[in-house]
Amino acid sequence: MSLESVREFFAQKAPEIAVIESPLSSATVALAAEAYGVTPGRIAKTLSLRIGERVVLIVASGTARMDNKKVKALFGGKPKMLGLEEVSEITGHEVGGVCPFGLKTPLPIYCDVSLKAFDEVVPAAGSTHSAVRIAPSRMAELTAAEWVDVCQHQS
Repeated sequence: MSLESVREFFAQKAPEIAVIESPLSSATVALAAEAYGVTPGRIAKTLSLRIGERVVLIVASGTARMDNKKVKALFGGKPKMLGLEEVSEITGHEVGGVCPFGLKTPLPIYCDVSLKAFDEVVPAAGSTHSAVRIAPSRMAELTAAEWVDVCQHQS
């Protein structure tokens, strides 16, 4: 269902972008980097967070670490990761395949500036065996994401 909703999203909004599937699991940043032959930083991980009553998705570089203080300052509340069942219930995607495309429930999407270091990133595409290759700016445009700075800067 989830992979199909992502395929449908791209068919409607960006038919030039193909969903790629791998026989290897891409459920974690390390596995995804191996499966798609990129550095872990190019994996665009999607964090599903509850902040007060709101649920938001933050897409960040695979090697970036969320900075709770920055998130709290920006959103006005302490971020909590959604539980496994909540993630699939709200996004329609299984953990390891969560992405900002083809969501079951419309959610506010934020792209962390850590993604801007790359010309192309590889976010999941609804399952633990699928992804897309996309420019961060195009991903933000297609998902109406707002750019934010909520991760710790890597030195």
